[in-house]
Amino acid sequence: MSRGTLIAAAAGGLIALMSAGLPSSASAAATVLRCDTYVHANDNDLGIAACSNPTGQSWVFRAVVVCGRAPDVVGEWVTLPPGGYGESQGYCGGIFTSGVGAVGVDERPA
Repeated sequence: MSRGTLIAAAAGGLIALMSAGLPSSASAAATVLRCDTYVHANDNDLGIAACSNPTGQSWVFRAVVVCGRAPDVVGEWVTLPPGGYGESQGYCGGIFTSGVGAVGVDERPA
């Protein structure tokens, strides 16, 4: 198989996967809201997402916190009206936690 044929086959497989009904929501990262994500300065087990809503529609969001060796956690859903601001946080607990590894945002229209 030539290199061009291999690339075309890979691209065709990717298009097939994309059209196979996989979710296409904005849940992986903030794409509409303006968000800052960070680890608390005095507690490396606390992940925080702080977002503002620049749109004319209400949105909900929550922090998605990766906790290293401990189970990952999500924060409470926060509803932001147009122009609103809010924070969601998740705490990595238990004896196996290695602290917050990353903080993401799950957002959806309200």
